[in-house]
Amino acid sequence: MTQPQALQFLLEAVAAGKVSPEAALEKLKHFDFEPVGEFARIDHHRALRTGFPEVIWGPGKTPDQIAQIMEVMRERNPVVMATRIEPAVYAQLQEKVTGLHYYASARICALQSNNEEETPYSLTQNLPQHPGTIGILSAGTADLPVAEEAAITAELSGFRVQRLWDVGVAGIHRLLSHRQMLDEADVLIVVAGMEGALPSVVAGLANCPVIAVPTSVGYGASFGGIAPLLTMLNSCAAGVGVVNIDNGFGAAILAGQILRTAQRLSSSPG
Repeated sequence: MTQPQALQFLLEAVAAGKVSPEAALEKLKHFDFEPVGEFARIDHHRALRTGFPEVIWGPGKTPDQIAQIMEVMRERNPVVMATRIEPAVYAQLQEKVTGLHYYASARICALQSNNEEETPYSLTQNLPQHPGTIGILSAGTADLPVAEEAAITAELSGFRVQRLWDVGVAGIHRLLSHRQMLDEADVLIVVAGMEGALPSVVAGLANCPVIAVPTSVGYGASFGGIAPLLTMLNSCAAGVGVVNIDNGFGAAILAGQILRTAQRLSSSPG
């Protein structure tokens, strides 16, 4: 049975009262995808299932493939994101995709929907659409690419972000002078390389979830981020969750899910 046939049967069942609208919605959550050439199948209903649309992973794809995927996705999503886009790739994408915006420090390309009525905010304004604040801290300046990937991802997903850079434990007074930010945040993302101690310190001061992001920044014994990863996994502070090395994107989505779940719980009756 093809997708159109399955959709027709489902709609007819709803019209005949054999399937409830709620049950039909559950079926549709796993229904819709769209082929792009012979190399991709876009999961249009991912946002319906999970709250966040599919995002394009840039490495391993040609600029032409990325451009084709973005053009298909922009018809169905307010904002389309592609991560880990190097400047040379962006230069080629500019020639293929109109209206493309590049966040160089985060290596993220973003594209707004063609339908202005469906686009809740401008890419240049990043106005928050969801309650809550995500605080993002970096231990050092070298951690900024990963920290900015988290920040831009969160902002493009509709969340308010506060940044605090270069507050590693080697100069702990820099962090302690910004205690107000820690107190005001609803979720904290802490990005650190080297020995990766900053998330444990922050978690001992904050009253909200802390998401630790190890980076591959460090000398030889850092082993490309394994040393800070192990430090974060072995944190003595409670309430620390750890994502993979250099995964600022994943940290932002996890923080967003935490805030969306809190919003859902607060709005539920009883």
